[in-house]
Amino acid sequence: MRLVPIQTLLETTGCKSGQPRRSPLGGRLTGSEFWFVSEFGDRSQYVRNIEANPHVRVRVRSGTATPLPEDDARARLAELPRMNSAGVRTMGDNLLTIRVDLA
Repeated sequence: MRLVPIQTLLETTGCKSGQPRRSPLGGRLTGSEFWFVSEFGDRSQYVRNIEANPHVRVRVRSGTATPLPEDDARARLAELPRMNSAGVRTMGDNLLTIRVDLA
C-alpha cells in the first residue's frame, strides 16, 4: 500500500474476520499518543474494528485506541496535518476523534 507523505498506516484486527486490516490516515504523534479524526465516525470500518478490539498498530508501534465522542473533532483537526484535515472536514459527515495510547 502506497502512502502519501502526510499519511501513516493504522493496523486493526477485523471485527468479523480476525484478520489484520490496514488503513492509511493522517494524524499527529504527541508524546506517547497518536491522534486522528475519523471522517465517518462510528460508520468507518476501522472504528468498528477498534470498538471490537482496541489493540492497534500505528506504523511500527502498538497501542490501544480509544474513540472519544465527547472530544470536539473539528477543533482537533486544527491540531492535525493541514492537508489531511482539509479532506476530512470536506468529506466527513460524522467526525469522531480517536486517541491511540502507544506502548
